[in-house]
Amino acid sequence: MRFFTVFMAGLLAAGTAAADSCWWHNGSLMRLADRGNQRAFYYEEPRSGLRSVGVRRGTLLFNGTKDGNWYSGWASVFSPGCEPLQYWVEGPVASSQREVTMRGTREVHRDCRWTGDYATDVLVFTYSHQC
Repeated sequence: MRFFTVFMAGLLAAGTAAADSCWWHNGSLMRLADRGNQRAFYYEEPRSGLRSVGVRRGTLLFNGTKDGNWYSGWASVFSPGCEPLQYWVEGPVASSQREVTMRGTREVHRDCRWTGDYATDVLVFTYSHQC
C-alpha cells in the first residue's frame, strides 16, 4: 500500500497539472491534481488544528482514479505521533460536477494501535475555484 501511494504521488508530481482546482473539505481548502484518470487531493490551506497531527500545505489526503463519474482510491486519516492510516474510499461525482462524495471503512486506532473497532468515513469535496 505504501508503494502505491508513493508511486501515485510521484506520477502526479511528474509535471504540472494543467487542470488543478481548489475544493473545500471539512473546513480545509484542498487542491485537486488530475492527470488523465489519476486524481489526488492535497491540503492547500489546512483547517485549524490539523498542524498538531502533522498536516501541512501539500499533505496528500486522497490518491486514486476517476472512472466516468466515480472516484476510488486511498484516503488517509491523521493522528498525533502516528503514521497516516490509509483506507479505501470510493464514491460518485455529483451530476453538477461540483461535488465528490466518497465513503470508506477504516480501522479505529488509539495511541497508534488498532482498537478492534471500525468507523465509516464520508469525505465530501465541494468545488471552490481554479487554483
